[in-house]
Amino acid sequence: MQSAVERRQAILEILCERRHEKIDNLAFEFEVDRRTIRRDIEVLSISYPLYTTKGTGGGVHVVDGYRMGKQYLTKEQKDLLEKLATRLTGEDFKTMQSILKKFGEPTRGEK
Repeated sequence: MQSAVERRQAILEILCERRHEKIDNLAFEFEVDRRTIRRDIEVLSISYPLYTTKGTGGGVHVVDGYRMGKQYLTKEQKDLLEKLATRLTGEDFKTMQSILKKFGEPTRGEK
């Protein structure tokens, strides 16, 4: 039997791989009650960019762009690159935008 910490880590790994999963499926997979999974998701969402939706296609989702272990820019790094980007044109500007998009930390508002 897994501890809550081990189960939550496994849930996070599954969500990062699958990007979306239903509460019922996670409960079945981990052989726990749906309420347990909901509590686990609540705890995980404090530290990780997870969100839930209801209805068709509902369940637990990971914010687009988030990957476990991925290194993100700090706010200061991002601010500096955005400032420098205003001086760039053409392909250099496009390259800088792609860097900001790839390494900027996703926010919960992004889906």
